Amino acid sequence: MSIALADAAELRSIDRTSLTGREQTFPENQIIVSKTDARGVLTYVNRMFIEISGYEEEELLGRPHSLIRHPHMPRCIFKLLWETIKKRQEIFAYVVNRCKNGDHYWVLAHVTPMLGANGEIVGYHSNRRAPRREPLAVIEPIYKDLLKIESAGGTAAMEKAYETLMERLLQQGLQYDQFIHSF
Repeated sequence: MSIALADAAELRSIDRTSLTGREQTFPENQIIVSKTDARGVLTYVNRMFIEISGYEEEELLGRPHSLIRHPHMPRCIFKLLWETIKKRQEIFAYVVNRCKNGDHYWVLAHVTPMLGANGEIVGYHSNRRAPRREPLAVIEPIYKDLLKIESAGGTAAMEKAYETLMERLLQQGLQYDQFIHSF
């Protein structure tokens, strides 16, 4: 995924260390919706996305979806996500996002590619629901383990975390989607 240099510089300038430790939640019957172009730049956000993230619509549209990436979210999960959706497949994943004010919120994301008339990927659509607490009790320690591996820094560390995740799934005899739906 490539983004404009100005957007990349803007993302680097965001203070990712100002985390509050407070978790925001949203009602079970609400869905957070976003659409991006093929590069991951936001083209649509619904009212719930705006409310939970704390950003205004004009602060979101035209920006990379990674604007809300929480630093405690393992990069290897996003590697898996991008590999899957670029193959024109859907994926479900537990994701922790960062609010504008430093709070965070968990989602169970369902991401699908949007295809053009010729079958090319023209963008991505994501629906996110409030996750149940039981799966998060399993997911959070796994993510902490993956982050510990990634903390060595660089692409090699992220690849090692990805391999660790894949090995763990293999040991359980599960694909990632099967694992996510096993709760």
